[in-house]
Amino acid sequence: MIIVTGASGFIGQALCAALLATGHTVRAAVRSLDSMPSTDGLDIVAVGEVGAQTDWSAALAAADCVIHCAARAHVMEETEANALSAYRSVNVAGTRRLAVQAAALSVRRLVFLSSIGVLGIHTNDRGPFFVSDSPKPVEDYAISKWEAEQALWVVSAQTGLEVVVVRSPLVYGLGVKGNLLRLLRWVARGVPLPLGAVRNQRSLVGLSNLVDLLLRCAEHSDAAGQTFLVSDGYDLSTPQLIGLMAEGMNRPARLLSVPVVVLQATCSLLGKRGEIDRLVGSLQVDSGQTQAQLGWTPPVPVEDGVREMARCYARLQDTRA
Repeated sequence: MIIVTGASGFIGQALCAALLATGHTVRAAVRSLDSMPSTDGLDIVAVGEVGAQTDWSAALAAADCVIHCAARAHVMEETEANALSAYRSVNVAGTRRLAVQAAALSVRRLVFLSSIGVLGIHTNDRGPFFVSDSPKPVEDYAISKWEAEQALWVVSAQTGLEVVVVRSPLVYGLGVKGNLLRLLRWVARGVPLPLGAVRNQRSLVGLSNLVDLLLRCAEHSDAAGQTFLVSDGYDLSTPQLIGLMAEGMNRPARLLSVPVVVLQATCSLLGKRGEIDRLVGSLQVDSGQTQAQLGWTPPVPVEDGVREMARCYARLQDTRA
């Protein structure tokens, strides 16, 4: 049996569906029963808030593997007075608690969904991140993910629990939030976007590709004890990304060529520098080691994945109109 934590989330729901489709016995661990729609063949267990005191025992009973997606996610506009403490409570203490209880109940493996932010916030002027790079987390969310990774390796060394860490860049797919959702909305509305002069390179990973890799990490004998970077394997500039979205919606890409320095200066004045840096900066990931070690290739090319996301988004908007 495979347990999926955070099963009601963007990634968790897709992961549960894929596991069921491939014949696995799956249990969904969620905060509350009303957060997850009932699904044929899916066992759903409520664990409450994730933290140092969470009782995972009912969710972990008879489990062979846990894929840990539950987390306090990164948010652009933080409301917590002590954000790092809030992230640590869920992402570090909650993960450590899960690992300790999993080991005590003889769970074989725990696959941990981490973040490429563990290695830094951009790759401007340096080329892609490699799995061998030293961690340099900057943002509170990434710091908590790095500390959670370290906690897992300690538990693994003490108990023999197999740990696999997957560091993911931005995940796209229908249901995505944040900057990608804003871009989808703007493209769908035909809003002119001042991003035509951007010459960055971003690694993304499609939801279906990430799910496919997580399944591989749950089962592959060579995955145990390893850290993997994941991406679609082909990087896009922000204008290319917008162009693919427009193609998927059968709409024109309305791009204006405004100098990047002007965009950054304007957004700084508006208190939005972090958001624009994500749209104009580079963040590249080399997933070659992952592909070589696990014999894995992303099943969906990034161009097809982005177009399909945009196509589905447009159809959904049309049905709501």
